[in-house]
Amino acid sequence: MSTADPLTNDTQAPSASRVHHPALRFRLAIGLTGMLLASLLAILNEQVTAFAMADIQGALSIGHDDGTWLTTLFEAANVATMVFAPWFGITFTLKRFTIGAVLATMLFGFLCPLAPNLSTLYVLRVLQGIAGGCLPPMLIIVALRYLPPKIKLYGLAGYAMTATFGPALGTPLAALWTEYVDWRLAFWQIVPLGIVCCVAIQRGLPDDPLKLERFRSFNWTGFLSGCPAIAMLVTGLLQGDRLDWLNSDFICVMLIGGTALLAVFLVNEWFHPLPFFKLQLLSRRNFSHGLTTLAGAVILLVGVAAIPGQHLARIHAYRPLQAAPLSLLVALPLLVALPLTAALLNLKRVDSRWVMATGLCLMIATCAMGSFMTSEWIRDDFYLLQCLQIAAQPMLILAILMGVTTGLPPTEGPFASAMFNSVKTFSAAVATALIEGIGTHRERFHSNVLVDQLGNRTFIAHQGMDTAQLAQLAHRVHEQALVLMSADLYRVMACVAVALLLLVPVLPVRIYPPWTATPPSSK
Repeated sequence: MSTADPLTNDTQAPSASRVHHPALRFRLAIGLTGMLLASLLAILNEQVTAFAMADIQGALSIGHDDGTWLTTLFEAANVATMVFAPWFGITFTLKRFTIGAVLATMLFGFLCPLAPNLSTLYVLRVLQGIAGGCLPPMLIIVALRYLPPKIKLYGLAGYAMTATFGPALGTPLAALWTEYVDWRLAFWQIVPLGIVCCVAIQRGLPDDPLKLERFRSFNWTGFLSGCPAIAMLVTGLLQGDRLDWLNSDFICVMLIGGTALLAVFLVNEWFHPLPFFKLQLLSRRNFSHGLTTLAGAVILLVGVAAIPGQHLARIHAYRPLQAAPLSLLVALPLLVALPLTAALLNLKRVDSRWVMATGLCLMIATCAMGSFMTSEWIRDDFYLLQCLQIAAQPMLILAILMGVTTGLPPTEGPFASAMFNSVKTFSAAVATALIEGIGTHRERFHSNVLVDQLGNRTFIAHQGMDTAQLAQLAHRVHEQALVLMSADLYRVMACVAVALLLLVPVLPVRIYPPWTATPPSSK
């Protein structure tokens, strides 16, 4: 039986019986584990500092508005770097580049709490965002390059772990450091893990020759248009709600200017002989579907994960320590759910499209149940919703990864990694902006409706209510508006999940596990 060309057709015919796949050597496995830990280090550094930001601001006497820039600058640098990191990783070799990025992330993280002033801290956060953004893309490249087809999906499950398990650990670790140890450890926690990463990568990954000659054809137009474009768009998205979106000249410049530069970047990438994004890969139906679904899935997962914590913090004044069990309930079982889902997708008779559809249905069920929340809901009321995430997240993320990477030769890995990671991290910024923007709008809407229903203050005062009672009533109105806003956010997330579900039977085509077809040559 013949096999379709993996570069031109998504379908594969099973022919595993005639193919011999090399086993994974122990030393190489150590190197791949180091790459996995490096990617996890980057995610933990990002998430833990974000959840501990209130304590960090308090310890450094930083106001709220100034504090928002600590996150915005980090994220803008982080997302922009992921576009270009694979190119530099191939040029300087995966081993050298990853070890250098880990050491830089550790160094800047160690220096952040020691910054003498706010301006220095901003610079350190930008530099740490650049260094941290180099790490996750390397994991997909080495997985496609070194993993035997039989266990490739398990390697992708490792990447999925950094995208699901890593963020879920953010709240518990932030609570541990800020409540029981020292807020500085939100930055310093990565140092021991980083040392382990460097040792494992140095001992495990093979030595490749430097390819500095690639700089002769460096894509300067793409770099000089793409880097500021992504940074401007992320900045505009993350600061938009605080600065009132298009009513702010700064946000208009960020969004409109970023969009124009992004258009220049994409046109250049289409025609450049050595691009950062190989847009021609979008002609593969499963690749284009994977990136489209990835964008929606990240918005969905970020939104569904954020709503419970936001509700508990704003309604019941939960701190990270009190919300930590909710995150741990998802994080720990994922260590089992991810390899089990990989094993399921590795079966020839299992269609990954329906695994994805099942995950989306579970997400829809989660959002539907969450839309009935009330002000009485506490942490225990979210446990059932979180349990559904344990099954839904691996099904969704691994099915997407399988669709994007199946049929790609190792030579296409850097392009796939750049596009996949850039879409993932940019979509997370979009999700944050969406939650904040819609949340603010719906909260104001519900507040106005509730106030109109109660009548004006003069009428209420005539009913014999004193100032204390009026304040209590205002608090109850605000609380109820927040609850209704959270329920609306669940409904918005449900609409996103339904839209993704409708794409499943239309856009992607059937694919088989990597081991069922002759692996592409790495030469």
